Amino acid sequence: MRRIGLLGGSFNPAHGGHRAISLFAAKALGFDELWWLVSPGNPLKPAKGMAPLPARLESARRQARRAPIRPTAIERDLRTRYTVDTLRAIVRRYPRHRFIWLMGADNLAQFDQWKDWRAIARMMPIAVIARPGYDDVALGSPSMAWLRRFVRPARQSSDWTEWRPPALVLLRFRPDPRSATLLRQVDPLWHREYEARQVRDPLTRRLITLKE
Repeated sequence: MRRIGLLGGSFNPAHGGHRAISLFAAKALGFDELWWLVSPGNPLKPAKGMAPLPARLESARRQARRAPIRPTAIERDLRTRYTVDTLRAIVRRYPRHRFIWLMGADNLAQFDQWKDWRAIARMMPIAVIARPGYDDVALGSPSMAWLRRFVRPARQSSDWTEWRPPALVLLRFRPDPRSATLLRQVDPLWHREYEARQVRDPLTRRLITLKE
């Protein structure tokens, strides 16, 4: 059995904040590995301004270097669009592993808008990572009103493989102000660097496809 955390997102682009919260969560929850699920497209986010998947995946790989983090575009291969379908497929594909779903407080604030969000909570434990400016909204959200009865103490977070879902733990780390939105404001065409590299190196482009 391997203990694996799952963190989904657009990673548009991946940045040091993703890495920082991932390493904090890995320490608190005792992961063997953390998988970044780089989404082909988020149903709750506009397609405009979304960089191509290969560029976002490559930016995630750059941020994950020398860390127990595995960026993957598994949703592309599973042909799933919604998180609940992706997680069901992952659990079926890897029955010997134990998984926990990670998300920021900003996602908890809108969790009730996700398809079959209660099914996600019943499928595996959830760890919510505090984010500056979102905590109050998240704690007052409709989804939290339902999940509140299943909250586990943070001091027990390393025991999550023994929890029976639904189970939720709130993790608070040193605030990290970095965000993909701010990075895109500074450099809206950040993905051009990765696209140019793939054009120059077709072998690398092919390996990116085959490794998934």
